[in-house]
Amino acid sequence: MMERGIRLFLEGMGPVVPPGVLRDTPRLVAEAWMRELLSGYRKAKEPLLVPLRERPPDSLIVVRGIRFVSICRHHLLPFQGTAAVGYLPDRRLAGFSAVVRLVEVHARRLQIQEDLSEDILDSLEEALAPRGAACLLEASHQCMTCRYAGQPGARVTTLRFRGIFEEVPARRREMAALLNGPPTAGEQEP
Repeated sequence: MMERGIRLFLEGMGPVVPPGVLRDTPRLVAEAWMRELLSGYRKAKEPLLVPLRERPPDSLIVVRGIRFVSICRHHLLPFQGTAAVGYLPDRRLAGFSAVVRLVEVHARRLQIQEDLSEDILDSLEEALAPRGAACLLEASHQCMTCRYAGQPGARVTTLRFRGIFEEVPARRREMAALLNGPPTAGEQEP
């Protein structure tokens, strides 16, 4: 069905390319969208975070520099950037790679950046019930940079706090400092 829709989309543009040039395009586009760009829907039934058996420390945990690519549900164009996810455990702890997978699964769905933050935090809270959680996303949106030629470097930043980080300003500042920490070797300064 997706392949037919893509074929109709291309035909709707009119005779912009010679006949036969785009013969394989509908199949290739459908495969890319189903297998990669929107693969987060296939993983919807799997648990996104499985708590570890270890006793959690009484310290903040932050995983930064998580690269993601998502698709804007308004324009069907990609946005990509980095995520930083942090939490203060209560009784459950997650592996660091599980936090990376959590971001990846939610990003690989039709999204807007604000909802992506919320989805990540919802899943984190559901699986771990932390005392507090936070998510910082910074992304470049092709729906903005491609459509407005003068804005190729524009980036959007969203920051969301829950639990203790909403309630206690000192804890919020502490978490914000960790989420925004100095760039590591693999990160670039803005």
